[in-house]
Amino acid sequence: MVQKLIEQALAGNQRAIARLITRVENSEEMAETAVSALYPHTGRAHIVGITGSPGSGKSTLVNELAKALRKRDQLVGIVAVDPSSPFTGGALLGDRVRMRDLSGDKGIFIRSMASRGSLGGLARATSAVIKVLDAAGYDTILVETVGAGQAEVDIASTAHTTLVIEAPGMGDDIQSIKAGILEIADILVVNKADHPGASRTVRSLKTMLQLGQGMSVRHHGRLMHVRAVSPNGNEGAWKVPVQETVAVKGEGIEALLDTVLAHKAHLQATGEWLEREKVRSRQEMEQLLQARLMARLEMKVPAEEQMALITAVAERKIDPYTAVSQLFTLISSH
Repeated sequence: MVQKLIEQALAGNQRAIARLITRVENSEEMAETAVSALYPHTGRAHIVGITGSPGSGKSTLVNELAKALRKRDQLVGIVAVDPSSPFTGGALLGDRVRMRDLSGDKGIFIRSMASRGSLGGLARATSAVIKVLDAAGYDTILVETVGAGQAEVDIASTAHTTLVIEAPGMGDDIQSIKAGILEIADILVVNKADHPGASRTVRSLKTMLQLGQGMSVRHHGRLMHVRAVSPNGNEGAWKVPVQETVAVKGEGIEALLDTVLAHKAHLQATGEWLEREKVRSRQEMEQLLQARLMARLEMKVPAEEQMALITAVAERKIDPYTAVSQLFTLISSH
C-alpha cells in the first residue's frame, strides 16, 4: 500500500501526495520509509522560505507569487507552517483563503502544518513534506512561516532563498526593525508599499543593509558555521535587495519573482547552491541523530534511572558530562 502511494506520488497524483504527507506527518517510521524511497528523486526543486511578522501580508504575497510562477509554467508547492499554535486553527484559516484563491489549479499543491507543541518535530516533518513535493516534480516550493524566533532560523537553513516580509507601520524606525533579520534574508520585501511610511521602511532597511552587509549576505554560513562561497570578502557575494510590493493589487510581484529567480541563478553559478545543500543535510542529520538517540534513551533507560541522574546533577553530586557518559553506558548495556 505504501509503495503504491509512493509510486503514485512520483507520478504527480495529488491525492496520493496528500495521503503520503499525512502518513509522513504522523509517523517517524513512515517518514523514514518514504524519504528513503523518494530521496533519489529529490534535489530539483527551488525551496523559497517566506517569513515575517503577522500582518505583513505574507499569505497574500505567497498566493500572488504562486500565481506568477504558474504563469511561467512552474508547478508550485505551498507549505504553510504555524509553529505558534499547537492546533491547526490558524493554519487552516489561511488555507481556506488560499483554497478559494487558487482552487481549480492542478499545478498547485497546498499543505498547512501546525506544531502540535513540538518545534523540533515540526522541523523534521516539514523537511519530509518538502522532499515529497520535490520528488513529485514541483519546481518551486514556497515555505511560509510566521516570524517566531527559532522558526525563522529553521526556515533560513531549510530554504535556498529566504524572503523576509516587512510592512509599513510595523516598526518603521530603524531601531524597531527586528534584530537579526538581516542574517536570514536573501531578499527583503516591503509589502503594502502603498501605505503611509513605506518609503521610510525601505530607507531604514537599506541603511541596515549598508551597516551590516558583511553578515547579511552570509546568513547560512554564519548560522551553521559553514563558509560561504565568496573568498574575496564581499566580492561576488549576493547583495540583498529591498523590493516593494502591493500584494493585494498584484503590484511588484513579477519584479519580485524575477529577483527570486536571479538569486537561484546566482546560487547555482557560484556553487553556493551545493553549499546550502550541505548545510541543510548536516542540520537534518543532526536532528535525526538527536531524535534517534532520545528515542533509544526512552526505550532503554527507565524513567526513574533518568530522573536519578538528573537529580544528582541538580544537587551537584555529579557533573553533566559524567551523567551523560553514564547514560551512554546505560543505553549500551540495556
